[in-house]
Amino acid sequence: MELLDRRSAIYSDRPTMVMANLSGYGQPFVLQPYGDNWRQQRKIVAQDFSQIGIARYNSVQEREARKFVYGVMKDPATLARQLKLRMGTIIIQCTYGHYLKDENDPFLTSPLTAMENFSKSTARGAWLVDFLPLLQYMPKWMPGASFRSTAAKWRQIVWDTTWEPYLWLKENLVGSATRAYCISDNVFGPGLGERPPSEHVLHGSRRAGQKPDQRARGPIGLAASTVMGAGMDTNNSTVLIFFLAMMLNPSVQAKARRELDDVIGPDRLPTLNDKPSLPYIRSIMAEVMRWHPVMPLGIAHSLSKDDIYEGMLLLKGSLMIPNVWYMLHDPEFYPNPDTFDPDRYQNVDSEMEKIPELIFGFGRRVCPGRLFAEGTFFLIVATILSTCEIVLPVDTKGNKVIPNITFSSGTIIFPSEFDVDIRCRSDKAREMLSSLVSDGAE
Repeated sequence: MELLDRRSAIYSDRPTMVMANLSGYGQPFVLQPYGDNWRQQRKIVAQDFSQIGIARYNSVQEREARKFVYGVMKDPATLARQLKLRMGTIIIQCTYGHYLKDENDPFLTSPLTAMENFSKSTARGAWLVDFLPLLQYMPKWMPGASFRSTAAKWRQIVWDTTWEPYLWLKENLVGSATRAYCISDNVFGPGLGERPPSEHVLHGSRRAGQKPDQRARGPIGLAASTVMGAGMDTNNSTVLIFFLAMMLNPSVQAKARRELDDVIGPDRLPTLNDKPSLPYIRSIMAEVMRWHPVMPLGIAHSLSKDDIYEGMLLLKGSLMIPNVWYMLHDPEFYPNPDTFDPDRYQNVDSEMEKIPELIFGFGRRVCPGRLFAEGTFFLIVATILSTCEIVLPVDTKGNKVIPNITFSSGTIIFPSEFDVDIRCRSDKAREMLSSLVSDGAE
């Protein structure tokens, strides 16, 4: 915190991640070096996802959170699939104005694949080329050079994920009077005064046989693709961890339902306006993020100039890896850190706030979509707990089945698959959710 936050002016660069760069991830601002290109992209996202800007997306978030809850209530076995679809719909509609019809929509499958590959390509210690950069120049036919073919395949997926939605928006939705606002409207309106890649480059470039690296790199296209990709995996994993925590902690659910019943009552569903009045729900959100942070080692920073810290010389280019997991499991600050306990915050916002400050990045690299992500997470948590009960599944003999959970490796971690039972709390709750879905509003 001392270095990454308070000295962020010189600790906000990114190290060169050779495999990630070969795979096409060096252009979006998550891995961009600290400089003008990074500032351009981040400015686009920060402006659109500001406290004022995100209000235009509230209706999309509320609608899709409710559809998600209704879907998993009907069929708990589809939890992961429903989550990908509804979370993807929120992010993609707010990014490109496109509404996902089903889970096979390329607007969804492409970024999910790209983010899976991102997690692999940035995994620390996984690629020899990150330690010996000269290996990137090996001929593809040489033994040990298979990483180059892998990178080329992943790079094409990144290209598709970045530019196909951009082209679709340009060719199909520009000027539509019925389409809701989305972040990519900055391309075609006054926005920030920045222009997209030139039209002669964009239009039909795939048909002309141009390669991905021949395309002009428009900052808005890159920024939008970063929002679309990065927002899906981190949010999906966080929500899955929430379901796991609730299933294993019924007393936490019971306390949350009492708060929801007192504040909201049985005759309506939660909205984002309810968030300030629900401190225990906010405590649950903080504890989910602390209990199993989805990016346990964050993304490495690097030093842009020599610095001295506590008498030690830190050289320019030194790697700074934030051990987020340990910070959130340090028993000095979080007693019994492996225990899921929202009461540890005592409903005090300043204590809860310490968690997302570590989760969403450091200094000038803090995630500009934090408020949007927290709003979506709140709606899912509040809606499911106000309408449903999340319980352990039972076997054929009626015994509760406690899952044996492991986590994936990589930059972004996911819990292994688990079964869950979801029961609607009342006919009134079912009716409110089903009426929304039957409206079919997009």
